[in-house]
Amino acid sequence: MQPVTLWASGAGPGRVGLTVSSVLIGLGEPPVVVGLVDPDSDFALGLTDTLTVAILTPADRLLAEAFAGVAPAPGGPFRLAAFTDTDWGPVPAASGSWLGARVLDRRDLGWSTEVVATIEHVELRDAAPLAHVRGGYLTP
Repeated sequence: MQPVTLWASGAGPGRVGLTVSSVLIGLGEPPVVVGLVDPDSDFALGLTDTLTVAILTPADRLLAEAFAGVAPAPGGPFRLAAFTDTDWGPVPAASGSWLGARVLDRRDLGWSTEVVATIEHVELRDAAPLAHVRGGYLTP
């Protein structure tokens, strides 16, 4: 079972995002976040030097599906919710916890692109995460 996260980068019309469940936090100085993303996704192709990682909640299920490309999003998935622009990229305004990070490295890894970023900012909120299990969502 993995929490469902939304990785986002860019600003204005250049914003890109992707639902990601393959995420690892590496503790240390500085801490890092590692994600495996689709190399052909708009997110991988439009990734800037910074990114945000928001932990989605059960209320964000449609948003998760739209950014994964499995639900319709007329006008694009960023139109499905309000987003707040941060120094690292866009974050859903009603987001639970999220972090802002600076990209350190990108490399091909199997059929994915591994993105490694230094965590520069963390906001924690008490909210149950949306979880991905065997191709579906599990909510508390």
